[in-house]
Amino acid sequence: MRAEDTNTRAWQIYGQRQLARARTPPVPERLGWTPWDGIGPGAEVLGDVTGRRVLGIGSGPDHHAVHLAQGHGARVTGIELSPTQHERAVSTHADVDGVEFVQADVAEYLGGAEPFDAAYAIGTLAFIDPHRSLPAPRDGLRPGAPLSLSLLHTDLHGHGPSTAVAPREDMILLRDDPPLPTQMWVLAPQLWEDLLTEYGSRGVLSPAPRSSPL
Repeated sequence: MRAEDTNTRAWQIYGQRQLARARTPPVPERLGWTPWDGIGPGAEVLGDVTGRRVLGIGSGPDHHAVHLAQGHGARVTGIELSPTQHERAVSTHADVDGVEFVQADVAEYLGGAEPFDAAYAIGTLAFIDPHRSLPAPRDGLRPGAPLSLSLLHTDLHGHGPSTAVAPREDMILLRDDPPLPTQMWVLAPQLWEDLLTEYGSRGVLSPAPRSSPL
């Protein structure tokens, strides 16, 4: 099975489990790039987003999108490949002004979308082949628009980042269920920066440690 197919299946199951338990993360008081409050920058890395179109990549339950819309006046599109993760967002936040939810592959979606003024991805690009995901913002963002990323710098086994663009086995840890196998691109910061430059994006990187069970 391809790495991305493995990850798609994992997030589909994860979303099903969270829906069954009616688990919805609270809307944060500031944009968070890690599982721990107050670590790293807030929404300021995106610039002034008031009235601007912002893309949340792999947005899951979309609590961050709601924060940007309600706290900063942004017009946010949360794009999520997993139907069950998308359902979590729609079932909770469908009536929030300034936020729309799209269930689609980000690379395919950006190929035909009006360019955005900013984009962010909190942990999600580690689950997508960079050679497929990073070219998309080049055409999907306006010239000079920031792409802000939070990415893992270690895997579940404590191994440091790779200097080769290749996925390796990892897992999504869950509190009450067996872990879900994944394939993740855990790359060195310099390699991410080189890839962003290669594909014509201006990225802001925030390395994140391994998270606790979800």
